[in-house]
Amino acid sequence: MSMKRIPSMLMLVVLLAALLAACGSPSGGTTGTQSTPAAGTGGTTETAAAGTGGTTETAAAGTGGTTETAAAATPGTTATAAGGAAEDLPNVANLNLPPVKIASQSPLSGPQSALGTGIRNGVELAVEQIGERLGLNVTLEAKDDQATPDVGAANANQIAADQDILCVAGHLNSGVALAALPTYKSAGLTMVTPANTNVRITDEFGGTAWRVVGRDDVQGGVAGKFAADQGYKTAYVLHDKTDYGLGVAEFFRAEAERGGVQIVGFEGTEETAVFDPILNPILAQQPEAVFWGGIYSAGGPLLKQMRDKGIQAAFLGTDGLDSPVLVELAGEAAVGVQYVTIAGPPSEYPGAAQLATDYQARFNAPAPPFSPQAYDAAGICLTAIAKAAQAANGKPTRQQVNDAMKEMTSYEGVTGTVNFDEKGDRVPATYFILKVTSGDPAKFGESEIVSKLELGPAPQ
Repeated sequence: MSMKRIPSMLMLVVLLAALLAACGSPSGGTTGTQSTPAAGTGGTTETAAAGTGGTTETAAAGTGGTTETAAAATPGTTATAAGGAAEDLPNVANLNLPPVKIASQSPLSGPQSALGTGIRNGVELAVEQIGERLGLNVTLEAKDDQATPDVGAANANQIAADQDILCVAGHLNSGVALAALPTYKSAGLTMVTPANTNVRITDEFGGTAWRVVGRDDVQGGVAGKFAADQGYKTAYVLHDKTDYGLGVAEFFRAEAERGGVQIVGFEGTEETAVFDPILNPILAQQPEAVFWGGIYSAGGPLLKQMRDKGIQAAFLGTDGLDSPVLVELAGEAAVGVQYVTIAGPPSEYPGAAQLATDYQARFNAPAPPFSPQAYDAAGICLTAIAKAAQAANGKPTRQQVNDAMKEMTSYEGVTGTVNFDEKGDRVPATYFILKVTSGDPAKFGESEIVSKLELGPAPQ
């Protein structure tokens, strides 16, 4: 896979100064999979910069039916090199524990299912590989939250009622996670998220929620500073009215304005198909850039209709655009799109090369964005369960799993060393600025890496 990387130390220094000065502002069915034997030991460690606000440049590198199925590992597939340093991993096989479960929630149906299925599959692969390595008799309850807060909240009630579920790996959408988290908190359930970036996830639910990715206040700020560094004088900001979309849009606006970009429009829309009422004001303003705070399922049609109307403004966004479905929906109009993502290409992570191979063998599809993060989120859940079981000398309670989670300040995963701060945020987190270079969805993984940044949380 060909990857271009254009590092700019000057840009990083300027970005760091801006971020240090910045202040924060602001959906189903069930499947089960049984853990299966897996070979392999702890993976390659990527040294993470400590502290907050610091920047280092790294080397490129629906509700309803329930089914319970046992999933065996694909013959010839070896375990992904991850799951903590081998000497630190407990093995509780000698305890003869009764079966336990972890749950996942992500959209498995609807327009966001491409990413949601990747999250579910990443968790499933971890259950099969890391669960066996830890000596756990563990199965997965995978819920379809349909990218809808009400469905996610209803699923959370079902999850909480099943006392065998000891940890949750999810969600994709921050708004869905925020609807489910009060139930998780009340039930004493730990949630480790592979994708939720809204600041409220850990600001309000620290001690219940941990995340293996970055935050919107940094991600949106990086996008805003990037727009200023590109020399855009005017920008029009659109968002999808979700907690995620509005959050990144507000942080983009604040940082872009700080860099001298004039925001000539800031508007939310729940439209997903026909964007004329939104595009006509943009056509009249003729901004140099349009920022989309939202998901690829609406961003793709929006971008195509922009170009059909003759709007040639640069199209910017964040990780909601990070899917080849963007190119399927927008076609050649997607070429040149630039976005900030907290989920870089699998080739950029120390243990993800083997994960990509295992994922392809297990699911007969390439590993999509967020599947490495989902693998790590599940691995962290499983490790906390095993450590709690070891301490309890038997099946742990949810509280004991949560206590073990609070003691696990570092984890060696396929996305590198995961260090948590006191709130449950990853420090530092990695942010990529990517540029789409092809109108062929099959080549989406070859998008150009403009920059790769490691940043701590924005100062509060």
